[in-house]
Amino acid sequence: MVRVICVLIGYVFGLFQTAFFIGKMHGIDIREHGSGNSGTTNALRVLGTKVGLLVFAGDALKCIFAVLLVRLLFGQKYPEMIHLLCLYTGAGAILGHNYPFYMNFKGGKGIAATAGMVIAFDPWFTLVGVIAFFSTFFITHYVSLGSLLVYTILMIMLVIFGQMGYFQEMSQANLIEMYILFALLMAMAFWKHRQNIARLLKGEERKTYLTKKNKE
Repeated sequence: MVRVICVLIGYVFGLFQTAFFIGKMHGIDIREHGSGNSGTTNALRVLGTKVGLLVFAGDALKCIFAVLLVRLLFGQKYPEMIHLLCLYTGAGAILGHNYPFYMNFKGGKGIAATAGMVIAFDPWFTLVGVIAFFSTFFITHYVSLGSLLVYTILMIMLVIFGQMGYFQEMSQANLIEMYILFALLMAMAFWKHRQNIARLLKGEERKTYLTKKNKE
C-alpha cells in the first residue's frame, strides 16, 4: 500500500506542467508549437534558453519536492526501503509529467522530472548523470542521445552499486524490485523517444543549442 501512496504523491506533483503554464504566460499553448512536446527542449527551442532552463528547473523541482515529502513521511518508518520508495515516487512524478489527465494525457517525455528524481535519490548518481549528459550534449548537441545515455548508464550503475552493497539496508528482494522499476522507467523513456531514436539513426535528429541557433 505504501508503494501506491508514493506513486500517487509523485503523480500529483508531476501534474504541474511547467512548460504548459509558462507557455500560457507567453500567450501560447506549447503543445501547438515546435515538436508539440510539453517539456524543456521544446520550450527552449520555442521560447528561448532562459525559459527552457526555467522549465527544466520547475519540472525537476516538482519531483525533488515529491521525493523529499516521501522521505519525510516514511523515512523513519521504512528506513530499509526508503530508496525504493523514492524511486516509486519519482516514477509517479514522471507519469504525472508524461501523462497528465487534465491535458488528455499529453505531456512531456520525463527527462527533467527524471533529473529531479536522481538528484533526490543519491548524490553519486546525480554526479554521474550530470557528467554523462553534459559531456554528450556539448559534444553532439543531441538532447535525446544524452538523456537516453544517462538512463542506460544509471541503470548499469544501479545494479552494480546494489550488488556491491551500496544500499546496505535493502534486502535482495527490494533491490531486484528497484532494478525492475528503474528498467521500466528506462523503457518508457526509450518509448517516448522512439521518434528521436529513428531520426538519430537516419542522421536527421535536430540539434539543440544554448544559443540563438535554435531559432535557425
